[in-house]
Amino acid sequence: MLLQANQRTKLDDSDDRLFYSYPRFVTHVDEGFIDRLTNLYRDRLKPHTRILDMMSSWVSHLPQDIEFAHVEGHGMNEEELAKNRQLNHYFVQDLNKDLKLPFPDKDFDAVVNCVSIQYLQYPDAIFYEIYRILKPGGIAIISFSNRMFYQKAISAWRDGSENGRVELVKRYFDSVKSANEIPGFSQVEVIYQKSNVPSFLQMFGLGGGDPFYAVIAYRQV
Repeated sequence: MLLQANQRTKLDDSDDRLFYSYPRFVTHVDEGFIDRLTNLYRDRLKPHTRILDMMSSWVSHLPQDIEFAHVEGHGMNEEELAKNRQLNHYFVQDLNKDLKLPFPDKDFDAVVNCVSIQYLQYPDAIFYEIYRILKPGGIAIISFSNRMFYQKAISAWRDGSENGRVELVKRYFDSVKSANEIPGFSQVEVIYQKSNVPSFLQMFGLGGGDPFYAVIAYRQV
């Protein structure tokens, strides 16, 4: 396994379904982060393609000026997903309990995940699933800042530096090839814009803009 048992632990180990049982109609990052993410999506996602917004909520930050063939939403709160007007369909699933995505192989052109990757306890299994459902050449975009529900983030994320978290997500991508003897993902690309405000202040939304990180890779043929 990619992570040791102690690296998967959460400070709050109660059932995640309880934590996400009530909706949170807020954005978890600032407008600067959201603008950068939407522009990245505009640059990398193609019109008339199938998109999976994994671990989504009531907003997806996809560009309004691009028409997609289908946007599938996944999350933990049905009220949030039902309010998301960019989704054509959605489903609720706890990826820490049920590690298999309910889609056939090579079903999507893109998988995106915004500020939620820190909650996965079995990221190697989920990244294999991302690989499996992507079409050859399909893109995965994992974006994050340094904010989180601290009590629900895994230890490997909580205890890491910002650069260490980038390296962790790169390892998630790399694990697909090494563990399964398949072509796996392409070499990852990292896009970031750091803030000059101390990270411990930003985590609580105090001062400056949120740092923006995106780790990107493509499914190899």
